[in-house]
Amino acid sequence: MIVGICTISIHLPGAHSLKEKRRVLRSLKDRLRSKHNISIAEVDGQDLWQRAVLGLAAVSIGRVPLERLFESIRYEVQSHIAGEIIDCRIEYV
Repeated sequence: MIVGICTISIHLPGAHSLKEKRRVLRSLKDRLRSKHNISIAEVDGQDLWQRAVLGLAAVSIGRVPLERLFESIRYEVQSHIAGEIIDCRIEYV
């Protein structure tokens, strides 16, 4: 069993308030949870309007399925937000 941890830093230039940022992130987190079997939370930047850091965790029997999963998630995040991914880090335990 392997645990994959992915940290995605996002810049949201269109967010002009914390309320607007939370709305965008809630929609994104709900979409990712329903489509993939992952745990997801905002882990940093909670008080910043245009920056968010999401932490994702998933468990699998091997590393390759986790690599595919996180690549799919990264593509989905990039295509569904009005912003850009600043950084994406993946760790395996």
